[in-house]
Amino acid sequence: MNECERRAAKPRHVQLPVAVHLFLIQDGAVLLLRRANTGYEDGNYSVIAGHIDGGEPLTSAMIREAREEAGIEIAPDDIAVVGVMHQHDPYEEYIDFFLTARSWQGEICNREPHKCSELAWYPLDRLPPNVIPYVRQALENYHHGVWFDSFGW
Repeated sequence: MNECERRAAKPRHVQLPVAVHLFLIQDGAVLLLRRANTGYEDGNYSVIAGHIDGGEPLTSAMIREAREEAGIEIAPDDIAVVGVMHQHDPYEEYIDFFLTARSWQGEICNREPHKCSELAWYPLDRLPPNVIPYVRQALENYHHGVWFDSFGW
């Protein structure tokens, strides 16, 4: 069996981690959090985000993460997917979903001070310089109506 036949006979299926990211937008500003004490991008800004747990729909994961990180409740009908990114960093490959919420209930507060040193609103057109690069790209994509992108390849 030659190399081509061997590859065709045994396809490789990649299993990638999947993450959800929430763009909360209010008056032209996005809610950012500054990561702390996690070992990943500490000191840099991101958005409310997390991994999808097994057996959990995409919107349920986002609702859970919003509750865990910012203490807000979002109804499933108020969530929309606004972007997807196939991301590659030096350590891992990801599929990232970016969502927005039209509305939410509750007052935004830092529910994870052991992992987040700040929650603050920043104008979409004047983000801090230390936004995690793929998150910055996803926010720019959202701002320009780009629904899919690859990052880090």
